[in-house]
Amino acid sequence: MIHSGRVDVRTGVGSYPVFVGHGVARVLPGLVAERAASGRFALISDSNVSPLHGERLAEACRVSGLDPTLLSFPAGEASKTRGRWMTLTDEMLEAGLGRDSCVVAVGGGVTTDLGGFVASTYLRGIPVIQVPTSYLAMVDASVGGKTGVDVAAGKNLVGTFHPPAAVVADTELLRTLPERNRREGLVEAVKHGAVLDEGHFEAIERRCDDLLRADPDTASDVVLASIRIKADVVSKDEFEGGFRHVLNFGHTIGHALEAASEYRLGHGSAVGLGMITEAAIGERVGVTAPGTRDRLKRALDRLIDPAPPGLTLERTVAYLGQDKKVRRGRPRYVLLACVGETSRGVAWTHDVPDEVAHRALREVLDAA
Repeated sequence: MIHSGRVDVRTGVGSYPVFVGHGVARVLPGLVAERAASGRFALISDSNVSPLHGERLAEACRVSGLDPTLLSFPAGEASKTRGRWMTLTDEMLEAGLGRDSCVVAVGGGVTTDLGGFVASTYLRGIPVIQVPTSYLAMVDASVGGKTGVDVAAGKNLVGTFHPPAAVVADTELLRTLPERNRREGLVEAVKHGAVLDEGHFEAIERRCDDLLRADPDTASDVVLASIRIKADVVSKDEFEGGFRHVLNFGHTIGHALEAASEYRLGHGSAVGLGMITEAAIGERVGVTAPGTRDRLKRALDRLIDPAPPGLTLERTVAYLGQDKKVRRGRPRYVLLACVGETSRGVAWTHDVPDEVAHRALREVLDAA
């Protein structure tokens, strides 16, 4: 095993590096110096991560002669809003940060999404360096250039494509992550294996104990493998015109579950339940190999939380029509052929009869 490495993600205007491994945060000051000619930048993190990592990374940059403006916001999905975006951009304007500055987003998926959205819109766009501190952000949210905020109608419905200037995935930072966040973040890595790489899926199953305790070598290996899978997908389809839809496996149902639960259900648990549901849908319509749902459920059972009380089928279904993949008023689903292979469908998604989808979702909710 290599335990560290670099992956380059291609975009329409070039590429950006993703550094993965134990201790790679040491490259951050040099990356900031290259991307911010003024040496000035906004380091954005939430109220949990700022005292753990944000302040330390800001100080490392100061020692290197850089000038950080440290901005923090209340932790949690409830902060991923247009209102919080406005507050952060106003704070950057008050600090006098110009187009020769950049944003460094340090945190989990909320921070990388929100920080990226701030960077993409501030003065019509400045560079963002993503420093993910969770499994979820490392393997998914920080790579691919999607940014955004949640609105009343649903999750991530307002946003931009804004590729990062660089990503620094230091697996040492996972040690401070709460156990629940480790579990939920690994769901996205399981998804990568489920849609494209059965070997990766099996490696996560086999090494799950080490991953849950954030063993640095194991974490680096699995994060690097997941990022390579995602980098290959987004390099081929930067703006989600077709193939990139495979990465939305579990998300049509998952985002609806999140919104319907008023975000009491974590993203990883919601997507995990969505993956199980969408595998069941696939089996019902004859697209997915029999037994796939049960295999996914076995892998995910130790990672996800049950649906919270009061999360009903009717409330969840109301959010399905708000999914970004809706076409002509119909939700579309990513379905597996089997573990490790996605069914191609139309642009890698499928239209499924509502009664089939709703029956599968009700069974999963009742079991959860």
